[in-house]
Amino acid sequence: MRQENKTDRIILGIDPGTNVMGYGVIHIKGVDAKLIHMDIISFKKTPTHTIKLKSIFEETSLIIEKYRPDEVALEAPFFGKNVQSMLKLGRAQGISMAAALHRNLPVFEYSPRKIKQSITGKGTSSKEQVAIMLQRILVFESIPKLLDATDALAVAMCHYFQNRMPGSNKADKKYNSWETFITNNPNKVSGL
Repeated sequence: MRQENKTDRIILGIDPGTNVMGYGVIHIKGVDAKLIHMDIISFKKTPTHTIKLKSIFEETSLIIEKYRPDEVALEAPFFGKNVQSMLKLGRAQGISMAAALHRNLPVFEYSPRKIKQSITGKGTSSKEQVAIMLQRILVFESIPKLLDATDALAVAMCHYFQNRMPGSNKADKKYNSWETFITNNPNKVSGL
C-alpha cells in the first residue's frame, strides 16, 4: 500500500479558486517524481458563489476518486488588498480541504512564496518562471494556457521537495523550549 511507503506515493496539488481551480498530480517512486496529470476546472459559468463552492467540493472529490492520492497539498490564501477576494479564496481552499479530509487524506498547505522558492529558488518568481522550471524538472511538452494548472503542479512538487528526506526540511525540526533549541544548536549560541 502506497500510504505506508513514503517512497511510492501520489501527491495531489491544488491551486484553489472560485473561478478557476488548478490541480496537478505527481507520482513519487523512490527519488523520482513523474507527472501524472495537470489541468484546470473552470467555475466561471456557475451562477452563484454557493453553487461554486458545491461544485468545488464535487470536482475535488472526483479528482481524488480518479487519481487516489496519498496526500493533498494546497496553496494557502495570501493576504491581499481585496478582502472579499481573499475570503472567497479561503472558502475555496477550505472546501477543497474538506473534500480531502472527507476521504481521510492528510492535507498540507504552503504559502505562495514557499512554493515559488521551492521550485525556482526565488520566492518572488513569476508564474511563467515557475511553469518553465516545472517543464524542465518534469519534462512535459507544452505549458498550459492557464497557469493555474502549473501553479497546482508547483504545490505538489513543493510538498515533495519539502518532505523527500526526513530531517532535511528545517521546518521538520520543532523546538518546544529555548533549552531544546540550545541543546540542538550549540553552534548558533554564543556566550554573553
